[in-house]
Amino acid sequence: MFYATTPASLHRQLFSPAGRSLERFLSEAQLAVRQKSCVMEQDDKSYTLSFDVPGIAKDQLNISIEGAIVRIASKDGAPRQYQQAYELPQDIDVAGSEAKLEHGVLTLKLGKVVPLSRVTELPIQ
Repeated sequence: MFYATTPASLHRQLFSPAGRSLERFLSEAQLAVRQKSCVMEQDDKSYTLSFDVPGIAKDQLNISIEGAIVRIASKDGAPRQYQQAYELPQDIDVAGSEAKLEHGVLTLKLGKVVPLSRVTELPIQ
């Protein structure tokens, strides 16, 4: 039998696209699972977000809001680790927001900040 070696650069070129395809497939699958874990609805005054967080009690969750970013994370003593951040298109009114956890489903009702009008009327002389 006769064996011939292939150059390393040719070997990488043959198998590299397959590796990237698998990596892209796995990252898209992970993103799809993440997107399914959050259901978002909105109306004129608020956003409503629902998350599945089974096995976590309300005292084991931490929800923080900064501008238009909502961060949800489980605390250290929680039996299950959960950590996500979502950026909404509009700032959130913390005073008009509420959170509720029932049967492993966390529901956030986040009020939208109503932008103040800076329009000033100019009198005509």
